[in-house]
Amino acid sequence: MRLPDRVTGLFLVGLGAAAAYGGWQLPPVPGQPVGPNVFPLVIGSGLALCGLAIAFGIGNSFEEAEEIIPLEAGQTRPTGKLYGLRALLPPALLLLYVAAADRLGFIITAALIVYATATALGARWKLSLPLAVLAPVGIHLIFSKLLRVPLPAGLLPMPW
Repeated sequence: MRLPDRVTGLFLVGLGAAAAYGGWQLPPVPGQPVGPNVFPLVIGSGLALCGLAIAFGIGNSFEEAEEIIPLEAGQTRPTGKLYGLRALLPPALLLLYVAAADRLGFIITAALIVYATATALGARWKLSLPLAVLAPVGIHLIFSKLLRVPLPAGLLPMPW
């Protein structure tokens, strides 16, 4: 089933507006400039802006027209022994984070998750390995410095 970009974009605008409104309703923390209301407000606003961009077709000129190529006789879709199990990757990675974050720490667990996700999405190790090294550090900086969310230190604590 294919949905038009306007429908998908407007759905994302509504979802982002609901998240931003929910964040707006959270009470601020006395004495702190950044409270629990900032994260859903920022994410919801960004989601709504992305939804508007999709609904108005911004960026469509950069896309190539999709060409549907029918399967030839004897040709099958990509399969393998574990190809169908890729749908279980997101819940498996969530369970990995819950089970391993306290022992290993955020950096190592997030690096494993980023590497597994990038590899499952088709990235070669030359891209997924640097991404797995740099992305958790950037995310840790955002959560610890900007949002002031404590993350588990584990085996590899960050120096800040």
